[in-house]
Amino acid sequence: MNRPIRVLVAKPGLDGHDRGALIVAQGLRDAGMEVIYTGLRQTVAQIVSAAIDEDVDCIGLSSLSGAHMSLFPAILAELQKEGANDILVIGGGVIPPADVRVLKELGIAEIFTPGSTIEDMAAFIRSHVRKDAGTTDQAMTDLARAPQVIDHIGLAVVSMEETVRFYRDHLGLQVVHEEVIPDQQVRAVFLQIGDTHIELLESTSDQGPIARFIAKRGPGVHHVAYRVDNVSQWLERARSAGLQLIDDAPRPGGQHKLIAFVHPASAHGVLTEYCQIVKD
Repeated sequence: MNRPIRVLVAKPGLDGHDRGALIVAQGLRDAGMEVIYTGLRQTVAQIVSAAIDEDVDCIGLSSLSGAHMSLFPAILAELQKEGANDILVIGGGVIPPADVRVLKELGIAEIFTPGSTIEDMAAFIRSHVRKDAGTTDQAMTDLARAPQVIDHIGLAVVSMEETVRFYRDHLGLQVVHEEVIPDQQVRAVFLQIGDTHIELLESTSDQGPIARFIAKRGPGVHHVAYRVDNVSQWLERARSAGLQLIDDAPRPGGQHKLIAFVHPASAHGVLTEYCQIVKD
């Protein structure tokens, strides 16, 4: 990047406490970043307008009022509306762990709660803000070989039994694997089609990610998984390109594979999975 990273620190809504935001702003300046602080009681539109006008790379939202679940997603929606959803958005404040998880699923790149350090924030911003395009594209080319196959297409379903009957009895596909993945609160059934799979996903909890997906969008295509040689390399490639990640590191997935997800906001509306076969 030919100029310092530019960060907009903002206090959305009626929160009248900005001591922490001022400390963060000064700390990021000391870390070599250009920081714009917009002041107290800013509207969503004012924050997004300032971010675009100032050509920032990152927006840091601070909220102590308890309104983070409405204000933070509203910032993302306004950025999307203005065609500026390439701006990294992070948040901070007294935010419960359950809310942190939901906000990250909605598109907030990271949430820094009490106890986080300025060094942590600065390192995260540096690693997620898009670098100079000329060097990044070459680095990306050298880093990872293009995927050769779609590993599977994930479908969110309401009733596993009814859906399996359609794919098995009508289309003639064979069920090749079934498992429950506890940390994802999902039951997964894989059906073979050529060299790839259809993965049917049924939530095991009313609050699981698949249940929330169906409540918002209805059943249907949930994600596309690309088989790659090395998930870690692909995460680094995505990070270098400034893409918004759901996973910062590979994690176990179905069929004992390593997986990681790129947020739909950075993949033109499609939840994108990197999927690596782990050899015994």
